[in-house]
Amino acid sequence: MPVQRGYRQACGIARGLDVVGERWSLLVVRELLLGPKRFTDLQQALPTASPNALSDRLRELADAGVVRRRQLPPPGNVRVYELTAWGRDLEPILLALGTWALAAPPTAEQLFVSVDSAMLSIRTYFAPTPEQPGAAIRVELRDHGPAGVFGVRLTPAGAEVSHEPPDEPDAVLATTTDALVTAFGSDDLAAGAVVTGDPEAVRRLLAGVHLPHRMG
Repeated sequence: MPVQRGYRQACGIARGLDVVGERWSLLVVRELLLGPKRFTDLQQALPTASPNALSDRLRELADAGVVRRRQLPPPGNVRVYELTAWGRDLEPILLALGTWALAAPPTAEQLFVSVDSAMLSIRTYFAPTPEQPGAAIRVELRDHGPAGVFGVRLTPAGAEVSHEPPDEPDAVLATTTDALVTAFGSDDLAAGAVVTGDPEAVRRLLAGVHLPHRMG
């Protein structure tokens, strides 16, 4: 924890910012909400963060007990970073912050959307209707290769999203991250999107994601 730059206040907000208030810290947490990642995966998701800055944030978050490193067993046999149980408690706080911030219009520089950020939008903003049947959907975001493969399960309670695709999906949606985000709230598939299986399940998914409106 970077105490030398801390706020030196006892209130919970100040203490929380001492832990996750450094630049890139909360975005590292965002990228780990759907599961563990390698350092290279985090670099791809945070392309404007320098390797040194990313290493510093991971070390600080690990020292604070928010993140831990783990060695995957064979055949993976790679080192990944994942959230601790305490780190996962940040999810509702982080999603509430994101919802609050969507009320402000984006600037010209705020164009990049990470693949996990797009998929978290599904988990956060999908609103099921009682009459809709459930569905298991494999989502393949082609601009991210293997890291862009997800499983989405539509349930009466919402949308469950993970990096583990279903073994027998009702539908497969292959598209790009930008096209996926553009299609939220619409039942029209983006140009170039390829759907196999049940197209109605994909339409229910896209039409059910309602992002908050901006001010003005």
